[in-house]
Amino acid sequence: MTQDSIAGDLRAAVAAGILDEAQAARLKVLVDDRQGKRNAMPQEDEPFEFFKGFSEIFISIGLVILLAGVTALLTIIGGFTILTLVPAMAAAVAWWWAGYFTLKRRMTLPSMVLAAAFGAGLVIFCFAVLQRGGVEERMVAILGFGLAAIGMVLWYRRFLLPFSAFLAGGFVLAAIYALTATATNVTGLFAAGGYDSLFDLNESPAFATATLIFGIGAFLVGMWFDTRDPHRLGRHAATAFWCHLLAAPALVNTVALTLLNGGGLALLSVALLGITVLALVIDRRSFLTAAIVYIALVIGWVMGGGSGTQWISILIVLGAVITAIGTWWVQLRAWLMGVLPNFPGKSRLPPYGSTE
Repeated sequence: MTQDSIAGDLRAAVAAGILDEAQAARLKVLVDDRQGKRNAMPQEDEPFEFFKGFSEIFISIGLVILLAGVTALLTIIGGFTILTLVPAMAAAVAWWWAGYFTLKRRMTLPSMVLAAAFGAGLVIFCFAVLQRGGVEERMVAILGFGLAAIGMVLWYRRFLLPFSAFLAGGFVLAAIYALTATATNVTGLFAAGGYDSLFDLNESPAFATATLIFGIGAFLVGMWFDTRDPHRLGRHAATAFWCHLLAAPALVNTVALTLLNGGGLALLSVALLGITVLALVIDRRSFLTAAIVYIALVIGWVMGGGSGTQWISILIVLGAVITAIGTWWVQLRAWLMGVLPNFPGKSRLPPYGSTE
């Protein structure tokens, strides 16, 4: 039996509820030790499952249509007064159906659809209730998104769905933006260069700082989950994936745009190198994915600009760099982790080859 098949069987056992993540990780270590392969190269890719088969896509389409129909029916029979409660009813229906599709059938994509429906219904309901209560507009947004985030945390605790951590984090970020955004920030989004200044610590200090703090927080939460499932066999690693997917653009955009707008392409290059090292150390490709545009800008700067046909060369070089890093990711990480001295938590990161 190969290492990949063993890891696949363990992930299936975790998904079926036969083992929890901690038990599966301990069993994987025991199997590796008995086979003398504890220090062998690990599986190359990050385990990620969006759906298990086309049946999940089919059921998800059906759930979207069914939820739309239920919402329309509630709206028609409820009248204007009940209309404010329709989103809450739709959220309740999503919670009810998740008991079957998530807990019993353990279907990934339908579970994500139901979680998104629950979150959308909850946030709309909160907004409607708060507005009817005469709450000030900014507080409506802050409290509405905050309560929706709490609701998604409860969803995670009940159904143990990793994707719900992404939704919870998204609502937290929306609440933070509602707290820190100004009219200038909002109008700047639709102006030329507005995006660049929005995440610049010098141009929009409150907004950009809030984004940076959120990114750091999401990163730390992701690492908390990652270190509890270093072999990436189950729910903790999948939850960490969604947390890092939130953290990467928040961190990379804020740091990179601040340095770029300050005219520091050299400093941006150093920052991108640090981001690459971080991505390799924690074995998460999301940070490099978020930095691809900035890597292209640096390559254009090194090559002397990006006018005319020079962009073709930049695209070729960028594609070659990204492809090379992705192709030899495991080897690069094994070398890097071997070169780096011991640091707190190093032994709790994913295995990295014979240097561990």
